[in-house]
Amino acid sequence: MPHPDPAFQRHRALNIPLDEFARRRRQLMKMAGEEAVVLIATAPERMRNADAAWPYRQDSDFHYLSGFPEPDAVLALLPGRTHGEAVLFCRERDPERERWHGPSIGTERAVASYGMDDAFPIDDIDDILPGMIEGRGRVYCHFGREPQFDAQLLGWVRRLRQLRGGGVVPKEFVSLGHLLHDLRLYKSRAELKLMRASAVIAADAHLAAMAMARAGCHEYEVEAELLRVMRSRGAVAAFPPIVAGGVNACTMHYTANRAPLKNGDLLLIDAGAELDCYASDISRTFPVNGRFSREQRALYEVVYTAQQAAIDEVQPGRSYSAAHDIAVHVIVEGLCALGLLKGDPAEVVAQGSYKRFYPAKTSHWLGLDVHDVGDYRVDGEPRMLEPGMVLTVEPGIYIPPDDLSVPEAWRGIGIRIEDDVAVTRDGHEVLTEGVPKAPELLETLLMQR
Repeated sequence: MPHPDPAFQRHRALNIPLDEFARRRRQLMKMAGEEAVVLIATAPERMRNADAAWPYRQDSDFHYLSGFPEPDAVLALLPGRTHGEAVLFCRERDPERERWHGPSIGTERAVASYGMDDAFPIDDIDDILPGMIEGRGRVYCHFGREPQFDAQLLGWVRRLRQLRGGGVVPKEFVSLGHLLHDLRLYKSRAELKLMRASAVIAADAHLAAMAMARAGCHEYEVEAELLRVMRSRGAVAAFPPIVAGGVNACTMHYTANRAPLKNGDLLLIDAGAELDCYASDISRTFPVNGRFSREQRALYEVVYTAQQAAIDEVQPGRSYSAAHDIAVHVIVEGLCALGLLKGDPAEVVAQGSYKRFYPAKTSHWLGLDVHDVGDYRVDGEPRMLEPGMVLTVEPGIYIPPDDLSVPEAWRGIGIRIEDDVAVTRDGHEVLTEGVPKAPELLETLLMQR
């Protein structure tokens, strides 16, 4: 039966293939074991006020296992179940509801269009799911994420215990995150294709923002241009954009975006697109008037050199921490050479005194979430990079405006350069190379506005 929304098939063509979702479910069930049941609920709808909801965004883990976009659903994975291992409980189609909110999927299409083995109305879950849990040894679930679902699960267990003769209740309740999030850390070809597309959209948004950012504009006008490009390409913002002019760039997570841009200031933009739930994350810093001052250029070149060195460390078999370590080394050497840090660079690194100018880490995982899941350390040691992993590389220097230990000309300068980098078999791929960052290229581009 075709879906009533003509955009549905186009969406499926852009998204992850159904057999990949099925492969993920099979892999997770194999890891969980024959005696297990895996339960995962959708993200709830959240109301902004009265009857106006916030834009809905599916739970990343639920999306990873199903691609199912609607709220009010529960996925049950039941290894070895004769009548089907992947069972979805979801909303039934309701003509009255669809009159107000548009077409919904329903149980029939959950099987036909999303590859589920079986599907039942969510309203029947209390009658059906406890019987599926009975006899299973372990329950894997995200405990503590959604209190309402936790309470519902405990209710099902109580019902089993109250059965005549006593139902066989699972003996173990295990957090799902460790198994599932290790799977999500390694991106498939289809995921990388989506992430490249997301990166291209974000790059185009940054270029459009650079083209219109001038003295007298407000930060929110630049933000509007970023969002315009993303939405015009079928994406949304992966996170609230940071558009930070002048001293605002020294606030790491500045999102007010209200100030006017001033001649002579730098503008730091940190913005990414989300396409079919996959994120990109780009930061660029550039002079509003098109030309770096002497101090701005000196600090920018330190950050630029640090980022190039850090990206070179993104290789299979290298430590996750290697990019950060080399970025810190380059930044400290540069700040010492400029006289902004005193002493031997090795001692500055050992003492950690550089952190007043660089308090952040250099990287984070990227994927379905901007700060994506996956352990950064294994057995107490930094994780080794492997093909399929994607991480950001984003060194920066932030000189607080009230830091009297440095000459006034350096104060209030904040610079960050960030790209998304995929680990490949023989090196790495920079997904976000579409936005210039070399200082001379930036100035050339900006002077052509």
